[in-house]
Amino acid sequence: MEQILYPILGISLIFLCTTIGSLFVFFLGKKEISPRLNKIFTGFAAGVMLSASFFSLIKPALETNVTYMPSWLVVVISILLGALFLWGIDKLVPHFHVSENQEEGLPSKRMSKTSKMFLAVTIHNIPEGLSVGIAFGVALSQGNNLSLLTGALLLAIGIGIQNIPEGAVVSLPLKSESGSSGKAFLFGMLSGVVEPLAAVIGLFLAMQIQGIMPWALAFAAGCMIYVVAEEMIPEMSSDGHGHFGVWSFLLGFVIMLALDCIQF
Repeated sequence: MEQILYPILGISLIFLCTTIGSLFVFFLGKKEISPRLNKIFTGFAAGVMLSASFFSLIKPALETNVTYMPSWLVVVISILLGALFLWGIDKLVPHFHVSENQEEGLPSKRMSKTSKMFLAVTIHNIPEGLSVGIAFGVALSQGNNLSLLTGALLLAIGIGIQNIPEGAVVSLPLKSESGSSGKAFLFGMLSGVVEPLAAVIGLFLAMQIQGIMPWALAFAAGCMIYVVAEEMIPEMSSDGHGHFGVWSFLLGFVIMLALDCIQF
């Protein structure tokens, strides 16, 4: 019974951290985040996500015993499917990227710019929630393996750490657009709701269908790598030869690596 507390704590944590980050709108006088700070936040989040993709998702997927094809082929196919899934969402769901001042997805005149900004972050929170849920589901399906449960909790902590600045990155531009701190906080907090929802779905699938475990892990990794490559890396390096984003990326990467390697 104690083991069920791990996924409850981890899934709650990723949402709580987004909420904490969204609270920044009440304490920062400016209505928008500075370009330098935005690159630092984005670089850190990208480092955490890329590190988690490799060490918390791809590595255990490769180590899974698959009888019907090489495990590396399962991982390759699943990563591409995950990236394709996120690409499809990008093309279909109307959303707005603040940093690029550009709209993506199917055109929709009925949706406000604020709603499209909200959706831009919300759809990219899906892989983070999936990865946490799948990690916990795999751990529970392996006989409540304490080591795997601890690893999944550390993954949730890593995702949660990067959700704090991400919540600020979401809410501050919304404050600038809407002119309301309360509304910006609400939208920022709600953008994180999709993470625990995706986590519950990932947990259920990983627990009920054990045969898809390596597929699910690598699929979530593909989703996260797509987000990092398509949006975060270009944004964190958009200042030419500035290195703030690069160093924060490396910091996020090694923190997540260290968390994943902690032995209990």
